[in-house]
Amino acid sequence: MRRGLWPDAGKAPLIVLGIDPGSRVTGFGLIREMSGSLSLVEAGVIRTGTDADMDVRLGEIFLRLSEIIALHRPAQSAIESIFQALNPSSALKLGQARGVAIAACAQGRVPVFSYAPTMVKKSIVGVGRAEKTQVAFMTARLLGVKKPDWALDASDALAVAICHVNQQRFLRLANCSRTGS
Repeated sequence: MRRGLWPDAGKAPLIVLGIDPGSRVTGFGLIREMSGSLSLVEAGVIRTGTDADMDVRLGEIFLRLSEIIALHRPAQSAIESIFQALNPSSALKLGQARGVAIAACAQGRVPVFSYAPTMVKKSIVGVGRAEKTQVAFMTARLLGVKKPDWALDASDALAVAICHVNQQRFLRLANCSRTGS
């Protein structure tokens, strides 16, 4: 590969926070992208007490994400958008969890990008209706992790971050081809 072929060649690593929002379990994953290579920074879940009131659970999600952002200082974040839920109550709770996750990113001055679940799955697995286990398998492979020990929600969050990096890379390359760079 020629030097300078990638538009980001020679730049500092990009750290992206991926978020898979949920009122009971919110997955998070941080990846580093450097010259086209991806690596794992951290992955985990924020579990809220199921018997706690919703305001307490949302506060816990906000607090923990704020701590993660302060610790790792991601340059960008990517969050899964809300899917069509059959139960309106579940959709509302998911929307509230997503909202506090976005607020935590905004407070930490981290730009937020949103991706549909089908786009994330297609970006990672090649199929928009892939199973969670397929996403987990491919996410681990893309990050070079042989035996992942994270929960499926953390894997989904990492997949959102990888989808974002891929999307941004595509947009940079498309822009370079249009401008002749």
